[in-house]
Amino acid sequence: MFTPRAPNPALAALLTLLAAALLAGTTLLAKALGTGALGPALSPFQISHGRFLFALLGISAMAALIRPRFTRPDLATHARRSALGWGGVTLMFAAAAFIPLSDATAISFLNPVFGMLLAIPLLGERVGPIRWAAAATALVGAVIPMRPGGGVIETGALLALGAAVCLGGELIFIKRLSGREDPWQILLVNNAIGLGIATLAVLRVWTAPTPAQWAALAALGLLMALAQTAFVNAMARGDASFVAPFFYTTLIFAALYDGVIFGIWPDAISVAGAAVIVAGAGLLLWREGRRRVAQRPL
Repeated sequence: MFTPRAPNPALAALLTLLAAALLAGTTLLAKALGTGALGPALSPFQISHGRFLFALLGISAMAALIRPRFTRPDLATHARRSALGWGGVTLMFAAAAFIPLSDATAISFLNPVFGMLLAIPLLGERVGPIRWAAAATALVGAVIPMRPGGGVIETGALLALGAAVCLGGELIFIKRLSGREDPWQILLVNNAIGLGIATLAVLRVWTAPTPAQWAALAALGLLMALAQTAFVNAMARGDASFVAPFFYTTLIFAALYDGVIFGIWPDAISVAGAAVIVAGAGLLLWREGRRRVAQRPL
């Protein structure tokens, strides 16, 4: 039986900041691979395949050293979670090639909103006025970086929105696994199933990467493995409502990387949209945390 980790808010915050910096690095590498900066542009399906392949290798190596205790996994829940996670990652990598990383990251932060909406029919959750207001605020914020005033919504923005929907659905199944399985087991099973899905998806579009692209794919997968490890362990040591605000620093890291490497800095519209999204999503997560505390038995 899995024994949950002891709460450690300070360590949870540090691990979340580390995860945010690493995750922003993966989108930077995905952008470089998808825009031809390191050779002929690779398909998002191939980038996603590399992410799962090298992440699984990295996590397997770490698990072999640590030797965590495994239990019988809930494979049906893992499969659903992994399919949605693969879809979210692939769409996010595709979006990174079209729009600034700060915009793609901000729009993807709508995932708790879609998670809330999907929890109504799938989990039978009831949503009060504060949570509805928070969701509406975040959705309004998402419209801002989409820049609909020109008559055409950016393709990258729509891809990022699709990523948020998939990742929101993934949250439903993460909730079902939370506290039931060891973080290392969750990472191994998730990446193994994800690699299987990614392999099937990449068969028709795979092309031979350049040496630089192989290095970037390996780095992307290893960064993702480290980011997942840091975040899952952070969640095991702190409540989601406490951890989430630190994870929003991914926006800062994404904007910094995009500016330094590609010379693309967020403009006033991007900053405004990101601020509204974070405000709405943050309020939603805060309310979720208060609701869980109220439901705990005394």
